Amino acid sequence: MKEVSAIAAQEPRLNEEITVRECRLIGYDGAQMGIYPIEQAQRIADNEGLDLVEIAPQADPPVCRVMDYGKFKYDQAIKAKQARKNQTKIETKEMKFRPKIDVGDYTTKKKHVLRFLDAGNKVKITIMFRGREMAHPEQGLSILERLAEDLKDVAVVENQPKMEGRNMHMLIAPLPASARKKKENEKNEKEGKDE
Repeated sequence: MKEVSAIAAQEPRLNEEITVRECRLIGYDGAQMGIYPIEQAQRIADNEGLDLVEIAPQADPPVCRVMDYGKFKYDQAIKAKQARKNQTKIETKEMKFRPKIDVGDYTTKKKHVLRFLDAGNKVKITIMFRGREMAHPEQGLSILERLAEDLKDVAVVENQPKMEGRNMHMLIAPLPASARKKKENEKNEKEGKDE
């Protein structure tokens, strides 16, 4: 019940729901028509076969507009759908490393990180320390720095490495498309000079 009343509260009042004595009227074409008694404004809307919609109830006098409310709601729904469609959701993926990671494991995990970045996701890199490994956090830091250096063409470090309890974290994000193209062009120019 509360949801219905909350939704109804967001909807503007129209036609007979408008209870004020007079309103500032805006025509179907958007032209200001002046201040009219509400009955006369309703008659104008009815004569055009349209709705009288209260668009600014807090104004003095309230502002009402002559419009096809069904068409207006439909257009609003289409715009909202387009906005949601164009919106991109960025997820944060996580990849866990150990301080004494083997070269093969490192390259495999680096490929996974690259795949996440290509999909447009941010990646949280975590180095997990166990037992006596806590005495050498520089080993974890060197892995994070090496990974950042290996991925500098496709990613940027958003959060620098920091320790949290037994883990060290770093957040990397994909480069914006414009920056990525610029780096690719520089790389291609460099390869052209070497030949």
